[in-house]
Amino acid sequence: MRYVTTPHACQLTGLSTEKLREWTSRRALIPADVKPRRKGSPAKYTWQTILILRLAVTLREQFHIELQAHKSLFNSLRRELRTKSFIALCGQNLALLGGDRWTFVEDAAGHLPADDVLLLRLRAHLDVLSAGFALPSPATVSGQFDLFPVQAVAGPPVKQVRRRAPSKLTVPARRRSA
Repeated sequence: MRYVTTPHACQLTGLSTEKLREWTSRRALIPADVKPRRKGSPAKYTWQTILILRLAVTLREQFHIELQAHKSLFNSLRRELRTKSFIALCGQNLALLGGDRWTFVEDAAGHLPADDVLLLRLRAHLDVLSAGFALPSPATVSGQFDLFPVQAVAGPPVKQVRRRAPSKLTVPARRRSA
């Protein structure tokens, strides 16, 4: 299981550190997967939790929905995401049916529920998670998967160490005795 720490989770969700701590610790709206060991150490999050946090940000920012009332919805979604692979979510949308009810709906519009729904498209969220967790890209899902997904590497270039060629030992020639 891959985890990201609080600073990386903030980058992936767009939340400030304070807001992330409020949602995951103080209000326990969407708890961290691994709680901090002590004060000052970072919490750890899986891609499933980051996805739920991103969806919560969308609900709050775009639709001005109060999130605390939907805590049980987030818990239910979290349980279901634990049983799904990242690849299985490609081409899916999340349909919020009201209350704590929700379902995954394929991109084909013919499968929408008959009642009113709030539809959240997962594609953009999965693209961000793909890069942030080095998961297969949703764009390449239909073909063959990479055996080892490419991971983004950041940091200074690796310094190359030059090795000296081993020196040749010369052995003096033996003298012939007459």
